[in-house]
Amino acid sequence: MTEKTAVVPDTHAVPPARFSHGVRKGNILQVAGQVGFLPHVEGQPPTPAGPTLREQTLRTLENVRSVLEAGGASWDDVVMIRVYLTDTGHFAEMNALYDGYFAEQGLKEAPAARTTVYVGLPAGLLIEIDALAVLG
Repeated sequence: MTEKTAVVPDTHAVPPARFSHGVRKGNILQVAGQVGFLPHVEGQPPTPAGPTLREQTLRTLENVRSVLEAGGASWDDVVMIRVYLTDTGHFAEMNALYDGYFAEQGLKEAPAARTTVYVGLPAGLLIEIDALAVLG
């Protein structure tokens, strides 16, 4: 049986509870929900990328990518992405940002499946994204 290992990129702080930013077992990598915090600076609290959906969406996607890469994966390995929004009115803008981001990623494989749901997040956070990757 393959070992289950935590994936924590250098850009991320230690999670605030008993969970991992990512978990890899065999060729499966699950990225936990990421939010739009700037890369971690030792001794500093998490800092939001900014107050706008644009800033948070682009930073959140980069945070997901950081976990993927730390786990040995890329966007081409991702089979499922879940986007969590706090406001239904943000869907069109998020979708445009999402499309633009992935247009620049140079994907060689089919794009991942995606689900978008609406949730409550801590004050100031507008978006959270998780991903499931299958390697090899």
